[in-house]
Amino acid sequence: MPLIFDIKRYAIHDGPGIRTTLFLKGCPLRCVWCHNPESWSPRPQRLYKRSRCIGCRTCVEACPNGALGLTPEGIRPTGAPCSLCGTCARECPAAALEISGRAWPMDELMAEVEKERGVMARSGGGVTLCGGEPLMHPAYTLELLQELGRRGFHRAVDTTLYAEPDVVRSVAAQCELLLVDLKLMDSAAHRRFTGVPNGQILDNIRLIASLGVRYFIRIPLIAGVNADAANLEASARFLASLPQKPEEVDLLPYHDIGKGKHERLGTVYNPEKIPMAAPSEEDLSRSHRIFEAFGLSVRTGA
Repeated sequence: MPLIFDIKRYAIHDGPGIRTTLFLKGCPLRCVWCHNPESWSPRPQRLYKRSRCIGCRTCVEACPNGALGLTPEGIRPTGAPCSLCGTCARECPAAALEISGRAWPMDELMAEVEKERGVMARSGGGVTLCGGEPLMHPAYTLELLQELGRRGFHRAVDTTLYAEPDVVRSVAAQCELLLVDLKLMDSAAHRRFTGVPNGQILDNIRLIASLGVRYFIRIPLIAGVNADAANLEASARFLASLPQKPEEVDLLPYHDIGKGKHERLGTVYNPEKIPMAAPSEEDLSRSHRIFEAFGLSVRTGA
């Protein structure tokens, strides 16, 4: 069963109204700026927050495999195999360790979602599937969407659309809104910054635009990556050419929240030291002008 690594309540940036967002583990992309690198692997992972660690050795002594040791740099793997049993995280008195990703039986997961039904209903909200990439787990994603639909929840899916067309069609038919990432128009640049080319993504955007489904486009706006006029004009021209334009284009200014998560995973953020920065006010103003010139509704999000 695919894993969920976070349940975000009272989400206001993942579709209309107040929402509950379910984060599925596993993603085929490796975006340099990714906010959720713990979503890349579909398997459970151990995260360690050194600033919380009190050096008590409780986790070291509790680990049944001897996989952890206390060093001057904090808790570190010893090289012994880790079974990801979660004992270290459960026993840590300072909550410095956690296991990211768990399987949720459908009835337990729906019980969590139902807790916020009133808030979601009053605000015109619902449930959003995010990740990672939900389309990486098509059978499970469809099962979730069908159960949410049976319960009367508004359903949104936040996706890269890096998936087979049949999967895209099936998911689009089981939700009320698609939130689609559009990162770069040049395929070589897309591969450099995300690890995959963009041909399949652009084809699938054309596909959903032909299906008559409701969709938003979300662009992570990053100076040094995709905030240049050439890329923005190419993006706007592409979107304006579609048989059904996106209902809105959301520009999401860059921030480096993923850096701290890489540290907790024991991995390196932006290992190639690619220059990346939040867009300036001038960048944002130019971006709005470009998209509006092509007849697209654009706003700056969070």
